[in-house]
Amino acid sequence: MNLLQKRYLLTDSRKLISPSESVFFAIDGERHDGHQFIKNLYEKGVREFVVEKELDTETEQLDGIHFYKTESSVGFLQEQASLKRQQFVIPVIGITGSNGKTIVKEWLYQMISPYFSIVKSPKSYNSQIGVPLSVWEMNEHHTLGIFEAGISQVGEMGKLEKVIRPSFGIFTNLGTAHDEGFENQVQKLEEKLALFQQSETLLVSADQDEVVEAAKKLPCNLLSWSAKGKKADIQFEINEPKKLIEARFEEKTTQVFLPFTDAASLENYFHCIATMLYLGMSENQIKAAVSRINPIPMRLSLKRGINDCLLIDDTYNNDLAGLSTALDFLQQQQGKEKRTLILSDFVDARGSKEELYKSVAKQLVSRKIERVIGIGKDMRAYWTLFNDLDYQSFENTAAFFADKRVKFEKEVILIKGARKFSFEKIVAQLEEKVHGTRLEINLETLANNLNLIRSKLDSNTKIMAMVKAFAYGSGSFEIAQLLQYHLVDYLAVAYADEGVALRKQGITMPIMVMNPSKETFPYLLRHKLEPEIYSFSQLRSFIYFLRKFPSYPPVKIHIILDTGMRRLGFESHEIKELANILEQNGDVRVKSIFSHLAAADDPEHETFTRQQIFLFDKLSSELSNQLGYQPIRHILNSAGILNYPDRQFDMVRLGIGLYGIDPRSNPELELHNAATLKTSISQIKEIKKGESVGYGRAFIAAKAMKIATIAIGYADGYDRRFGKGNGKVLVKGKLAPVIGNVCMDMCMIDVSGIEDVSEGEEVIVFGANPSVVELAQAIGTIPYELLTNVSERVKRVFYTE
Repeated sequence: MNLLQKRYLLTDSRKLISPSESVFFAIDGERHDGHQFIKNLYEKGVREFVVEKELDTETEQLDGIHFYKTESSVGFLQEQASLKRQQFVIPVIGITGSNGKTIVKEWLYQMISPYFSIVKSPKSYNSQIGVPLSVWEMNEHHTLGIFEAGISQVGEMGKLEKVIRPSFGIFTNLGTAHDEGFENQVQKLEEKLALFQQSETLLVSADQDEVVEAAKKLPCNLLSWSAKGKKADIQFEINEPKKLIEARFEEKTTQVFLPFTDAASLENYFHCIATMLYLGMSENQIKAAVSRINPIPMRLSLKRGINDCLLIDDTYNNDLAGLSTALDFLQQQQGKEKRTLILSDFVDARGSKEELYKSVAKQLVSRKIERVIGIGKDMRAYWTLFNDLDYQSFENTAAFFADKRVKFEKEVILIKGARKFSFEKIVAQLEEKVHGTRLEINLETLANNLNLIRSKLDSNTKIMAMVKAFAYGSGSFEIAQLLQYHLVDYLAVAYADEGVALRKQGITMPIMVMNPSKETFPYLLRHKLEPEIYSFSQLRSFIYFLRKFPSYPPVKIHIILDTGMRRLGFESHEIKELANILEQNGDVRVKSIFSHLAAADDPEHETFTRQQIFLFDKLSSELSNQLGYQPIRHILNSAGILNYPDRQFDMVRLGIGLYGIDPRSNPELELHNAATLKTSISQIKEIKKGESVGYGRAFIAAKAMKIATIAIGYADGYDRRFGKGNGKVLVKGKLAPVIGNVCMDMCMIDVSGIEDVSEGEEVIVFGANPSVVELAQAIGTIPYELLTNVSERVKRVFYTE
């Protein structure tokens, strides 16, 4: 059996995509026996199987079936992946440690993907099965591999080392996660370091003495970094006032932006920067790379709490490994008098509950947790196990809220619970809410804009309203509720979690998700969200996923075509193959076919736009004809609706026009502003000629003047480019210019010519005057950016006149 010619190695019978290109590894596991699914897969077209048990005669004699018998299917899977790995001589980065593996891997991918064609493990696919499946994706087009490896017991890492064979290694840190599988920390460390037995170089933090000493025993070169002044190859120095990090390596100094302040994120960030320095990237390349970092979904987030508390929000799920990671993070937080844990039942726990909660209590005592609040029937039933702690227990979250005696002050509080306990409500109650700046949305004006645009459409043209990016900064649920009331046909969100939130808040209308990922497929199905499909790999992955639910009705999908935007979508030469795949898979049904216009707002590009529309008409008709049914077709955005009313097709997509912004250079329609950003004056000062204002002394007074500090800054989404007179705000009906640099939480304005101005005075940042359009032009950007940049810490106020 030549497995190296196979595209898919299958270990889960529900994830079949292409039978002829697949070989199934039947694994006899603790909960499932893969051998039971061989006949089912045979009926679906799979002909090659790796087995570790004797099969019945009927199965063995199936026509055309091929078996490879082995003692261990997992072992054989690893052997085949190792053979595949040996075909490639590209550099491979291997990552292990107790915490941060996935974050480092994903950040590195984001940072350096423009310079390499990268194959990597998806999310935290780092197990004995996940690693070989990830490595199997390597092909001749890749120039770099990045794989993470996780273990839970002795003997596992040696097997993964043969599969990954990293040339460069990263050891993130040594924590307490998965301690239960090892005799002690020393044994766990040595086992993890086995990943780098044949590596050329290993990157470690010199600030972790134990790791460094153990790593010195390896035959590879050590590359060390330190942020605490210890002897190391790379020295990091943090300059918090300037928001900079200086990295000194090989007599060169590289300066990069400081995007984090918490120790865990900084540690991951330093690993990434050190890796780029090792790869020989220039300072400019590294600066560009770090600007590409996007947040990786994590359970843990820090928030300011009431009564001088600090909250660690981990309200995603509850399991032992996750609790250990969260407690590590809790211990990193300094400056509070008490460490408190609010913990729910372990809903998916197996085995003896008493032993489980006894183990939890022991761990909390060893971590010196001062206060524990247990919520759930189990946490209440086993309360005696927590006698060594300051412990309170409640039957459920409602009972916790009902007890008014529970108080918090000057504590760092880890809130960790399974979703069924709705711990996000606890976070909401304990979170500090002091920001006075607000974005006011006039729902009546928004509805009038909707109806005005609707009056320009044909009577049978549907409307899809865009509520992605927090509804252009306005607040997704409230806007969605209004649109549902006014019978808009569809909503579109950027990510699945936005759609899930709308469903949980009672939005029942159809929702298209524009950026679905594999990890969100279960949520799409559970909440009846409809994904945008833009590539064959994505389509196959989704079909693959749906095979788990054979009795589920066909799922609606939306096909995007690339007609000239050159961003996402299927192209002309792919339509036939796309149609064939869709025809052969009844698990999905195309609800709509659409495309994006690149320059519908600019008359200079009318010829190009008309070409896009013509190509869309041609390709969407071709696909519809091959499917044998007519999906909804749409290509017009807000600008397209206004400039190309003759090409409405079946539906249009309404976005920024809903908020009163006409994207054309010469507006004709009387759309009205629906959003007003307001703040207030914190303090007024008289300054003398020659005095400077703000950071960098960017403003020097040419004469005596009166200035005011207002409570908005770039952390609220007020762009730094508005500084130095580029921005103006409205105070008592008069425009006041911004002077000096915009600060994080505030900025200064000149109110010299405004009479009777006082502290606490209302300030209009944008609205009718100055308008978002005017402000965008002042700093060379677009209204979309200003609206979507308004921080979520800015309170939203919805009203009707």
